[in-house]
Amino acid sequence: NGRFLYSAFNNFNNNDIIKLLKEEGLEVKEERGNRIFPVTDNARDVLNALLRKMKKLKIEIKLKSKVNKIIVEENRAVGIIYNDKEKLYANKIILATGGKSYPTTGSTGEGYKIAKELGHTINEIKPSLVPLEIYQKNECKAMQGLSLRNIGIKIMDSEKNKLIYEDFGEMLFAHFGVSGPVIISSSAHLVRYKNIDELLKNRKINLSIDLKPALTKEKLDDRILRDFNDLKNKQVKNSLDKLLPQKIIPVVLDRLNIDKNKQVNQITKEERLKIIAILKNFKLEISGFRPIEEAIITAGGISIKEINPKTMESKIVQNLYFAGEIIDVDAYTGGFNLQIAFSTGYT
Repeated sequence: NGRFLYSAFNNFNNNDIIKLLKEEGLEVKEERGNRIFPVTDNARDVLNALLRKMKKLKIEIKLKSKVNKIIVEENRAVGIIYNDKEKLYANKIILATGGKSYPTTGSTGEGYKIAKELGHTINEIKPSLVPLEIYQKNECKAMQGLSLRNIGIKIMDSEKNKLIYEDFGEMLFAHFGVSGPVIISSSAHLVRYKNIDELLKNRKINLSIDLKPALTKEKLDDRILRDFNDLKNKQVKNSLDKLLPQKIIPVVLDRLNIDKNKQVNQITKEERLKIIAILKNFKLEISGFRPIEEAIITAGGISIKEINPKTMESKIVQNLYFAGEIIDVDAYTGGFNLQIAFSTGYT
């Protein structure tokens, strides 16, 4: 829902948050992929800079104050009830309770209930930027902890033979399946894909990993022939170390149905081509997403049709505003979701 954010980004953009942090004494640095971090590498310093700003503005913070309800009179938000009985009146109220991911930070999805009670539509809540579960659990378990760098991935709808997402970078195997930057980015596309739940259930969503994206099949064949030539008297299980990380070799050999103890000089051309095929297309079937508690962000939320994009005010209840992840807007990893929060909050 990027278009909804035009006004908010116009009001307060990435340079504005950098300026605000600098005014509060926090310098930033730019790292790979234009990502901005505090020079101290400590997230708490960002929090402290914002707290200093709040102190200057004499903003009171009430802790241990669970909000139960927003008080509405004649279609206007006029206050809140908190801790079951206490009332606090205000001329404007901003509901900014975050999504449902990372519940340990306090975003437990309470805000959706409050907004729904006031007549707002909540679009389906789903995990986004989240690791993926795989049907081949035993293989993933065998490779648990293995990090692959400079690999290519493709996520395919095998029913329609359609490419959903492709990327290049780093990924990681876990006991449940796969994680790491390229996988987490891919989940943002998968979560929105039509009939995704049904396709996952029917094993129609494949993850294809190109373990050697820099080499064509021909060049990879040359490389394997060279390695095999140097190690011709070794067993095949000890001959792939130069090409592959140790943890993945048994899995690859199991898939190839080649005797691990076979000598390299006995490997046929057909078997060699099978090795190449698997290295260029190591296929796994995606079974689902990890729970929302493990997601970086929440997809879904309060419908943007019911919010004025110029002010973030509710179109249903006057003097009620929304900001951040509670709204049905989300983006890739890389600071974009934080910027959405800053820009809608400022607006």
